[in-house]
Amino acid sequence: MSFSWTPHRFAGGALAFDVANSVILRHDPDGRRDRFAVPEQLEAFAQAASRLSAERERFGPLRPVLPENQPLFLALREAIDAYFRRRVLGDDGREQLADLLEATAAALRAAPDDESLEAATARSALGLICEPQPERMKICGNCGWLFLDRSKNRSRTWCDMAVCGNRVKANRHYHRKKESSP
Repeated sequence: MSFSWTPHRFAGGALAFDVANSVILRHDPDGRRDRFAVPEQLEAFAQAASRLSAERERFGPLRPVLPENQPLFLALREAIDAYFRRRVLGDDGREQLADLLEATAAALRAAPDDESLEAATARSALGLICEPQPERMKICGNCGWLFLDRSKNRSRTWCDMAVCGNRVKANRHYHRKKESSP
């Protein structure tokens, strides 16, 4: 499977969201794709996150997840997605928060050091839990990814205007044009 980690793949605004967004079309059983299903992609993700993540200055160069820590890391990814998706939708998600905290603790205990992807992801998730403006956390109206809205007026609708925003606008234009033609 040929795949490259482009800047769009890091549109979440936080490393924890970028990790959670590594499952494409998460809620579509037919279209769902896990970018970490190929173990080599974890190493490629760590390298790309070191260059492209919005938190790259905070964490610096990241080392890939150790093979023995991959199940913990994937559990952390799922806990991040479950908790923050519920939080964005207005649910306090206490049970999901407990799961996230347990997954975060397990990842931090197993991480060899602070430069590992699992430790950086866990710390990013902890930072998001304490986000002073939780209304900035959103779900993309096109692809369903989690992202932080850092716009001044908090009006972002899409994770990435150049990709998802463009797709939605092009689709609207197509349907308007199709309806107006005889």
